[in-house]
Amino acid sequence: MALLPSNISFSRQVLPTVAVIGLLVAVAYIAFGLPDRELSEPTGEPPIAPATLANEARVAGSGVVEPSSELIQVGTALAGLVTDLRVQPGDFVDKGQPLFVVDTRALEARASETRTAIGEARAAIAEAQAAISEARTAEATAARQLDLYRNVTDPAAVSRAEVIRAEGEAAAARERRALAQARLSAARARLDSAEAQASSARTEIGRATVRAPIAGEILAVDIRPGEFLSTMGGSGQPFIEMGETRPLHVRIDIDEEQAARADLGAEATVNPRGASDRRVKARFVRAEPLVVPKRSLTNSAAERVDVRVLQVIYALPDDARGMFRVGQQVDAWIPAKKPAR
Repeated sequence: MALLPSNISFSRQVLPTVAVIGLLVAVAYIAFGLPDRELSEPTGEPPIAPATLANEARVAGSGVVEPSSELIQVGTALAGLVTDLRVQPGDFVDKGQPLFVVDTRALEARASETRTAIGEARAAIAEAQAAISEARTAEATAARQLDLYRNVTDPAAVSRAEVIRAEGEAAAARERRALAQARLSAARARLDSAEAQASSARTEIGRATVRAPIAGEILAVDIRPGEFLSTMGGSGQPFIEMGETRPLHVRIDIDEEQAARADLGAEATVNPRGASDRRVKARFVRAEPLVVPKRSLTNSAAERVDVRVLQVIYALPDDARGMFRVGQQVDAWIPAKKPAR
């Protein structure tokens, strides 16, 4: 080439040198640039079948620990500020025990107004009853006086004016009694209305105290004193989550194509995810009647979520409460049905 000295050949000297340099670069890249291909132990322990079922037909499934009552999400029927929070996660409560209280000052003011209205209505009733009694007495007196005048045979003994006056007094007494009866009816109507309002106010005040729907354990509390609660749960999260955790249940998902093989009614072997050495026997409770789409439990890309599953409920033994917690993932093995001969 014209750019090279006359004593240097491109094809015999330069080109082989470039090729050798390229080969060395490729060797260095292969040796140091590629990722490490050495084998390593898995970070998580894979599910391992129990020894009793290792050589037997079995059905495997994954599931989640839940309360035996299932998870109960507690809300409020009244919107308002939380004035008193009486439970914390981990507390065990009885049915009807107060959990938290919503501000009732407006309701108390309305209840006070209704109590005043009830007192006024009762006073009006007493006044109307006294007026009725007085009117009846006056009416009876006027009627006797009128009968006396009418029974006198001597026209000269009683003047016509006195008879007319007695008749007027009797009519006036009847009118006063009728008016008193009307006031009594109105007062009773006001009393009924006030008592209905008072009953409504007492009911609303009672609803301001949210109580435990069942006996169980408080699992989560997502409110604090001073927070404003709406009846619809504006945050999308339940205020309190609770459930009966004595005993705990596990909800096992079995793929629909394997559901017919599972020996429902037999005990299942259950262990926490990644702890195959901590196995317990779980008692069969029931199988849900509805086959549902599978939930994603492991978030693994290899997990199939495009299948439907039969959900089977098992009860964990009482001594396993310290090993399992609500919401924890578990692996389960269920004996398969023996083939018919």
